[in-house]
Amino acid sequence: MAVQISPSVLSADFARLADEAAAVAATADWLHVDVMDNHFVPNLTLGLPVVESLLKHATLPLDCHLMITDPDRWAPAYAEAGARNVTIHAEAVRAPVRTLRAIRTAGARAGLALNPGTPVEHVTDLLPEVDTSTVWEILRQAGIDPAPERTSSTWADFLRSQAGALLACDFFETVTLTGVRLYVLAVIEHATRRIRILGATPYPSASWVAQAARNLVMDLEDAGIRARFLIRDRDGKFPGLFDAIVADAGIKAVLSGVQMPRMNAIMERWVQTCRHELLDRTLIWNQAHLLHALREFEQFYNSHRPHQGIANARPLCALPSPIPEPTAATRLHVHRRDRLGGILHEYQHAA
Repeated sequence: MAVQISPSVLSADFARLADEAAAVAATADWLHVDVMDNHFVPNLTLGLPVVESLLKHATLPLDCHLMITDPDRWAPAYAEAGARNVTIHAEAVRAPVRTLRAIRTAGARAGLALNPGTPVEHVTDLLPEVDTSTVWEILRQAGIDPAPERTSSTWADFLRSQAGALLACDFFETVTLTGVRLYVLAVIEHATRRIRILGATPYPSASWVAQAARNLVMDLEDAGIRARFLIRDRDGKFPGLFDAIVADAGIKAVLSGVQMPRMNAIMERWVQTCRHELLDRTLIWNQAHLLHALREFEQFYNSHRPHQGIANARPLCALPSPIPEPTAATRLHVHRRDRLGGILHEYQHAA
C-alpha cells in the first residue's frame, strides 16, 4: 500500500490557515484536522466553523479526527460540511452504527479510532460500517490474530471467573393502559441471581439515573456486597455520571458490545422472565401500580422462585432440607399463596 502524507493542521499558523493549506497542497495527500473539545481529551482546538472556513480554501481533502464527547451529534455535521473522512472514537460514541452510517449518508468516509486501553474485540463487529483502515491497522499492529487463533480468555471465562463480583443492569420499558411509556431500571447479581428494581419513570433523565446509581451503591454497602464490575449496554439513557458514581464505589462499568445482547445474557434473561411471568399478564394502570407489581415480583423472585442456574436455589433463601423417605412426600400438606391476584403462586409446606 502506498504511503500517504497527511500533515496536521495543529502544526500550522492559525492566523494563516489558508496560506498554510496552500503551501502543502503540492506535497501532501490529505489535511488532518484534530478536533478536540477539552472534555474527551485535555486540549481545546478548532471546531466546525473553522473547518467550514478551511474547506473554502483548501484544495486537499480533509480528514477530521473528532476527539470529542458527543460525536453522535457533531460527526454528521462535519461530513455535511464537506470533510472527506470523519473519524470518531469508539469510547465516546453512544450509537456507533447509527453515527457511522450517518457519516456515510452525508457523503464522507467513516473512520473509527481507539484509545490504547480499549480492547479491540469490543468493536470488531463495527468493521463492516468502517471505511478507513484505522481499525484494521490497529489489529495488525497489536498482533491480534484472527478469531480462531486467539489465545486470550473469552467473555464466558471472564463471567465465570468474576461471577461473585459481577453485577448487570439494563433498562426495559412497558406501556400503561393510558398509553404512557414507563422505563424500568433493574440490577441483578450474577452469582446469586438476586434482582433489585431501582425504579420506574416516564422520563429517565440523567439526574434520575444518577440518583438510582447512588441508591444502588448504598443498598450494596448495606448488604455487604463487594462488587467489582457492572455490565451494562451502550444505551444513551446512561449518563457519564452513572459510571462515575459506581466507580467511586470501586465498581467498574463494563460496556457490552454493539448489538450484542448475549454479552449481558443473564440480565436480558431476567427481563424476558419479568415480561412473561408478570407484565404480559398484567394491565398496568399507572406508575404507582407498576412499582407495586414490580416490588411484589422482586420479592417473589428473590425469596421463592427457584433458579436452575443456581441449582434450583433462591437468591435469598437456602434450599429446603431433602425428604428422607420417598413415602413422606404423600404426607406433605402444601399451602398455596397467591400474589397480585393470582398471577404469581407460592407453594409452602404447612406445619
